[in-house]
Amino acid sequence: MHMLVCGGTGCRASASDAIVETLNSELAAKGMENEVQVIMTGCFGFCEKGPIVKILPDNTFYTQVTPADSAEIVAEHIVKGRKVNRLLYTDPENKEHISDSKHMGFYKKQLRIALRNCGVINPENVEEYIARDGYQAIGKVFEMGAQATIEQMKKSGLRGRGGGGFPTGLKWEIASKNHADQKYVVCNADEGDPGAFMDRSILEGDPHSVIEAMTINGFCIGATKGLVYIRAEYPLAIKRLQIAIDQAREYGLLGKDILGSGFDFDIELRYGAGAFVCGEETALIHSMEGERGEPTVKPPFPAESGYLGKPTNVNNVETFANIPVIILKGAEWFSAIGSEKSKGTKVFALAGKINNVGLIEVPMGTTLREVIYEIGGGIKNGKKFKAVQTGGPSGGCLTEKHLDTPIDYDNLLAVGSMMGSGGMIVMDEDDCMVSVAKFYLEFTVEESCGKCSPCRIGNKRLHELLERITKGEGTMEDLDRLRNLSHVIKDSSLCGLGQTSPNPVLSTLDNFYDEYVAHVTERKCPAGQCKSLMQYVIDQEACVGCTACARNCPVNAIAGDRKKPHVIDTSICIKCGACIEKCKFNAISIQ
Repeated sequence: MHMLVCGGTGCRASASDAIVETLNSELAAKGMENEVQVIMTGCFGFCEKGPIVKILPDNTFYTQVTPADSAEIVAEHIVKGRKVNRLLYTDPENKEHISDSKHMGFYKKQLRIALRNCGVINPENVEEYIARDGYQAIGKVFEMGAQATIEQMKKSGLRGRGGGGFPTGLKWEIASKNHADQKYVVCNADEGDPGAFMDRSILEGDPHSVIEAMTINGFCIGATKGLVYIRAEYPLAIKRLQIAIDQAREYGLLGKDILGSGFDFDIELRYGAGAFVCGEETALIHSMEGERGEPTVKPPFPAESGYLGKPTNVNNVETFANIPVIILKGAEWFSAIGSEKSKGTKVFALAGKINNVGLIEVPMGTTLREVIYEIGGGIKNGKKFKAVQTGGPSGGCLTEKHLDTPIDYDNLLAVGSMMGSGGMIVMDEDDCMVSVAKFYLEFTVEESCGKCSPCRIGNKRLHELLERITKGEGTMEDLDRLRNLSHVIKDSSLCGLGQTSPNPVLSTLDNFYDEYVAHVTERKCPAGQCKSLMQYVIDQEACVGCTACARNCPVNAIAGDRKKPHVIDTSICIKCGACIEKCKFNAISIQ
């Protein structure tokens, strides 16, 4: 019997390490340590319900487990064979307990290819990866040959999962045809979108799949050196990836003469400082060379002149994670999944105002409605869906009219957003879309490398316009300026960061123009989120003069005699919300 405990960053933050220790000690106390194995895995994906403990072979799925629950799980489930019902997932519709994850709405429509081993194996044990067909793909590639493998990758239809969507097989072919005394394979693990954790989870849960894929890539293009550019803020991913690299070397799966093939390939880690712009491949390469992380004009592309001026192939973590399974199952199998021009599956970090926050993987062509309402379980607290931001700071906000849009590269672009690397943030009726656009502009202004004027200056001016509007100081002319300036920035910026940074502004202008108008003409925020446009008012009939609001106001903006209606001095009020929080009579409202 096996007990799998989620060991992703999120669950570790909720004491999954202590759960493992407690389970082991409880099993030892009952003399069952040799009969039951406790395994720390990668992320199960269902982050909203973590920490998770899964028991095999009966596939019982326990949610929101604490170290204190471990003794009960061992005593009841392991010893007596009885499930601990209070820890089982409860279906939100019929309130029934579901013990098997296969029957949960969160997992039903998922197809896990890139995430196939996450939550299944111990990522720090190479033998568990090998037991699930690990490193068989590289052996098959040695038999097929480099050119035949590249043809398989082209036929599969796999496109880069980092945001650009460039055909992976074609990228490999271009790099293979550029001859040099040294070539490089680079894995882009510089995941920087707000709310995104796809690549991190793959590296934490299945690092060997990336190592094997990079080795295959190296063999196909004639590279002997691999580099993983990973942000230093990912300590667990770094630790597990380094363990995996060391194990692969020990087993002869990295280094000299891999599997007796005569092919040499090794991998080393390079750390990034968390610059969002370094997700762009030329900026990433400059950063690895010790230069400023700034993009350069292409061509030449990295496949021709990349790291240290040598031909370099750059793919992101999720792209690499698909490679071994495509080799083993065939290009036809993979290309049969997804839509006409977007093959396979896509991993998304589903976050925001949604019931089932977590990491999901769905076939391309799955609709936004299926993701949000079936997998995601709908909007929290029964609120109304308002928008979903796909593609992070580079994407756009899509509305209810877009919910039946199939998710793939072309369809999302057609409706004013983009796939991006896979961030998906859901918003409800309480979100102000002008403030959302401003939030993303703040991010891109902060993360711009500053090399080109349209991005460095233009985005700053865009942010200033949005700041003015959210303070109630905007004009209708400012709305025209927003749109015009956004198009100028898109058309003239040097790299993808600048070219896509106005997307949140343009998409919210297109889909929520009435909110912008309300901010400008009525000096009002319909969602009640822009502080400068808020006004706290006490209902004179509902107020009983309990003084709770006045006693808790940090700036003494509330006055009134005891047992008589109070009044808020709006010129002093800082709109902190302390008065609303303390009022038991619902006498204070925001207007």
